[in-house]
Amino acid sequence: MAVIGFHHTGVTVQDMDRMVRFYTEELGLEVFHDLESIAPTEGDHTAIPGARRRLVFVGFPGDHQIELVQYLDPPATEGHLDRHQLGSTHVCFRVDDLAETCEVLHKRGVDFLTEPKFREIDGRRIGVVYAQDPEANWIEFIEGL
Repeated sequence: MAVIGFHHTGVTVQDMDRMVRFYTEELGLEVFHDLESIAPTEGDHTAIPGARRRLVFVGFPGDHQIELVQYLDPPATEGHLDRHQLGSTHVCFRVDDLAETCEVLHKRGVDFLTEPKFREIDGRRIGVVYAQDPEANWIEFIEGL
């Protein structure tokens, strides 16, 4: 047995159109697939019998993808984990200029937890900052890795 790489990370969303706009128009990702999935009455790999979902895969060509999952029936329940709670997740994006990325995204309505934090690691300047997407999923931006 061998795990050979990554394919995608799934994020459950409520307003698919809003989230697709954010990830494509604000962050520049591409849509690779947009489909509806209906689980059989006995359930599928998610173990939710008869679940009806819209699945949109976004990302960059040849790279890891984000699967945006909207549960149409049954609808997703409210609730998010804070970034320090067990089970909390985030998606990290590599950027070429963190300060500029923050400035542009802030003008587009993205709020960041802090100013970008920079430090030297092994002679390289590394910068990092946390934010949230429009539905409060944690995202991170990193420069220098």
